[in-house]
Amino acid sequence: MMIDDEVAVVRAERLSPSFVRVELGGPCLADFGVDGPLYDQRIKLVFPGDQRRTYTVRDVRGEGAATRLVVDLVVHDDAHGDLGPACRWARGAAAGDRLGLLAPRRGAAFGGIEFDPGTARRLLLAGDETALPAIAAILEQLPGSATGAAFVEVPHPDDVQAIRHPAGMEVCWLPRGDEPHGDRLRAAVLDHLGVGRAPVEEETEIDPDLWETPTYSSSGEDVGVGPGRRLLDLYAWIAGESAVVTGLRRVLVRELGVDRRQVAFMGYWRRGTAMKG
Repeated sequence: MMIDDEVAVVRAERLSPSFVRVELGGPCLADFGVDGPLYDQRIKLVFPGDQRRTYTVRDVRGEGAATRLVVDLVVHDDAHGDLGPACRWARGAAAGDRLGLLAPRRGAAFGGIEFDPGTARRLLLAGDETALPAIAAILEQLPGSATGAAFVEVPHPDDVQAIRHPAGMEVCWLPRGDEPHGDRLRAAVLDHLGVGRAPVEEETEIDPDLWETPTYSSSGEDVGVGPGRRLLDLYAWIAGESAVVTGLRRVLVRELGVDRRQVAFMGYWRRGTAMKG
């Protein structure tokens, strides 16, 4: 059985223009845990008004009854219009505020971890600000021998964070400023793969709930069947806005012929709708 209970904000901190970090505590967290690394472990937070959103565990501090979950939430200013319940809550979060929590309990199946590189010798992590907490958590839990690159597009230069990572993992920050969302991320990933700066193609077939891992496809496709080709033993984990993720998926799977069992593509949100965080 999973944890389904209330937790309270122990501490809230504005990390940068686009992020608020909350530290959550409560008796139920004494049972929190999974078998193995958390990596990109997803949980659900239930905000006032029963608004439920999905987030990644950024860190776990303490143990037993003193266990604390650290969660980083994306926030925006008023220029973005409707901020959504999660953003409004995060901007005013303070110690003592209470939330509902759905999370894994030690010894019980829960799911919610997609990062699974297997024996791949080279890693590619890529995402926008909504994927940053997951990318950061993954980087900090990788073995010291890990090699590859991580690309993170964030709204503002001040959103760049200091993240522990293996020496063999290059971390490239891409503050976008006034550039279109996803353009810098797409160009950097294509350059890294040696594809070059091809013209941006308009994605006409976008699955707003794109979610494809080595064991699941939101489109119902058989991900257990692949062309058998491996691109330098690469494992790719890509998440963020659905159209951007769809475009990178097309390049990796269709154009480069990367075996679909080597990739995890996740549409965390869709342009024009509230971010999931």
